[in-house]
Amino acid sequence: MMRAKKVMVLALLLLSLFTTSACVYIVLPEGLDLSAPTASAGWGAVVTNVSPTGAGGLHIDITLRNETGVWSTMNALADKPAVLETGSGDKVNCDAAFVNTGGHRLAPGFQMRGYTTGTKSEPATQLIYVECQGVEEAAGAVLSIDYVYYTGDLDYYHQDANSATSTFELDLDEIETDLTYPIDQSVDGLVQSSDAEIPAISDNVVTLLDIQRSESGFQFTWQNYNPTGFALKTHIGTPPVIGEDGIIYGIFQVMDLVSVPITPAAGTAQWDTEVVVPADVKGFYILLSVESKQMRLYVNHVIDISDR
Repeated sequence: MMRAKKVMVLALLLLSLFTTSACVYIVLPEGLDLSAPTASAGWGAVVTNVSPTGAGGLHIDITLRNETGVWSTMNALADKPAVLETGSGDKVNCDAAFVNTGGHRLAPGFQMRGYTTGTKSEPATQLIYVECQGVEEAAGAVLSIDYVYYTGDLDYYHQDANSATSTFELDLDEIETDLTYPIDQSVDGLVQSSDAEIPAISDNVVTLLDIQRSESGFQFTWQNYNPTGFALKTHIGTPPVIGEDGIIYGIFQVMDLVSVPITPAAGTAQWDTEVVVPADVKGFYILLSVESKQMRLYVNHVIDISDR
């Protein structure tokens, strides 16, 4: 699509050189950006385990990798089942497919194998996997999963913007077990320290003042500084975390549904958020979304709390 637009622009430029009409300028197509990058290659996925189910089928554990180069969320297409093609060419629909990011945007270069579901009072861990009934483990099998993904910042008013579809083709003979979570490939400048000042809407600044860890999880104390002449709210929701086990802890919800205090003009406000995590998991990073640039537009940040 981008190549086609560039060709169109060149054609218009050439036409302008040879025309004898009174027109002395060219209006380029609205929204055209010749410097815009090409579309990303989408997400990556690897099989980490294949085992028989008690009902006579296969259970396939999967790790998802954000290879788009930007923050992104994804989920398998609901109207298209995963398909397992055996080495002999037979195809089986796999209706039990939990292949998504739980609604969260994941940082580029990060990988995950599960997320929190359930409720705040009764959270549960949903691992990423597919189950195919009526098939046995055998060499040469390939699992296909159609999915949709969304890239960039979350704009509440245009939540389906920057979407694309693609397909995973997973060879079940290729199983990866030696994975390091949550970072698969480091991205320069992506991860910020826990004392970083995070820009927010209307030139506000969000900082993480304190981190308390208990047997049940984390409590984070946040501060917002408002340099403007009017009181306002800066929404960050309830930021989730991802640790060395590759699981995102914290149930996704749109950030401005979470109550935050009003920050007075030329003043500060403080509040706490909590997330439930296992006591034996370490190496955490906060996946922070901050209302920035305009109302209900959320820019993402990675905060390093791996020493906690």
